[in-house]
Amino acid sequence: MPSSNDQPAHRRSRVARGRAFEDRAAEFYRQQGFEIIQQNYQAGHKEIDLIARREDLIVFVEVKSSRSRGFGHPAEWVDDRKRHNLTEAARQYVSEQAITNTDMRFDVVTFVDGKLEHYPDAFAAE
Repeated sequence: MPSSNDQPAHRRSRVARGRAFEDRAAEFYRQQGFEIIQQNYQAGHKEIDLIARREDLIVFVEVKSSRSRGFGHPAEWVDDRKRHNLTEAARQYVSEQAITNTDMRFDVVTFVDGKLEHYPDAFAAE
């Protein structure tokens, strides 16, 4: 199995930067009274960056970051395909964990020039 050192330096740097923003988003949720119950949940090729819980609410979080708005706002990158994949991954997680009687929502957290922007209930499950 290839190690992360087998990846080009620019890819390792991008992955490390992404993890750092996910960690910052996790801290934001902790400050709001949430427990981070999963980070980087994998459902096949689909991934949920963060899964947070507070009482009877589970939040599935997508984290996006950009150094500039040259390619649009990062929230715009959560397109129909991405929303579908997040919804499917969330369904798999709920099924695996046998979760019932819990409210769920999908949030998007973006970082533009390092500034956190939070979009609670960004979209509905498909």
